Amino acid sequence: MNTQLILDTYLDSIIQIMTPYGSGSGFLIDDLIITNSHVASGLKEVVISSKKIKRCIAKVVYDDPNYDIAFISTDFITTDKASIMPKNPLKLATKIVLDGDIAIAIGHPYGLNYTATEGIVSKASRLQGELEYIQMDAAINPGNSGGPLLNENGMVIGVNTFIIQNSNNVGFALPYFYVEEAIQGYKKLAKTNIIKCPSCKNYINEKDIINDYCPACGTKLEVAKLRRKGYKPTGATKLLEDILTSLDINVTLARRSQVSWRVDHGSARVEINYYENGVIIGDSQLCRIPQSNINELYDYLLEENKKLSYLQFSINENSIYISYLIIDSSLTLKEGKIAIDRLLKYSDKYDAFLIEKFGAIKLKREED
Repeated sequence: MNTQLILDTYLDSIIQIMTPYGSGSGFLIDDLIITNSHVASGLKEVVISSKKIKRCIAKVVYDDPNYDIAFISTDFITTDKASIMPKNPLKLATKIVLDGDIAIAIGHPYGLNYTATEGIVSKASRLQGELEYIQMDAAINPGNSGGPLLNENGMVIGVNTFIIQNSNNVGFALPYFYVEEAIQGYKKLAKTNIIKCPSCKNYINEKDIINDYCPACGTKLEVAKLRRKGYKPTGATKLLEDILTSLDINVTLARRSQVSWRVDHGSARVEINYYENGVIIGDSQLCRIPQSNINELYDYLLEENKKLSYLQFSINENSIYISYLIIDSSLTLKEGKIAIDRLLKYSDKYDAFLIEKFGAIKLKREED
């Protein structure tokens, strides 16, 4: 199969994974989502989405920092789980990978969803410490981590794991046989919330861990500490999330990073960003200006700006924005709730009105 056919065939198996610390990729094998441990970021819960899975919260049920593998459960589906299962499921490879084999990496580099790159296996077994890796020249970048590396038949030969910085397409994938070993070891336990000790290699039930030390060998388990602490925002970031929560918005789903959030409301999308200089900007890119009625549209926006409080219209290039700007030291729960509530409601209202009244052009938007 060529690369485009492979992408089309297995697209439903490719998962996007998001945490406060960044985003990465994953893929479905049977009833588990496979990704890297460093993508899961030591969290018990992550946000996932795919062509068949609407953005939702899912549990990290297995974490192995040594292999850099984590498993995410598909038990977040409350209806028929079969509805999320791909028509053409991915399978782990069954034959040895050789130098020169075709290698196809699929993932979400830099948030560019469902990107496929093709190359060859430069070295089928490159030793890094105690582990073997597949070295390939298929381009992978931040966001590709955790995604599948496929052969020309669409079989998973590895998990895209890391690159050499400032190199020209030198990437490494954890081979399929390590993945198979991890899946078998995990399923044999028939339990969730398992951490594999990087020292003694025992599978440890998280509830048996005391003070973050492995009960078998006494090694400090950093991932256990991270899972126990979880992610807790502070300062203005916490206040912003308190405001969103007060508006019945699930902040875990809205969160794009530690300092950015996205909320879809009707036809509009609101982005909230907190910058290093203390400026907080909430804005919504509405429709684009039409080819006619431009003067009438401008006059209307100027008049509306005189009436609005907290918010303001602006035009950047050919897009109309409605925005809320404040300094972190001036933000309060009460005023912030009023402003962001208006931003959400007015974004949807004005987007539809400007399209209907002035023939403004509806914005094309790539979904998650």
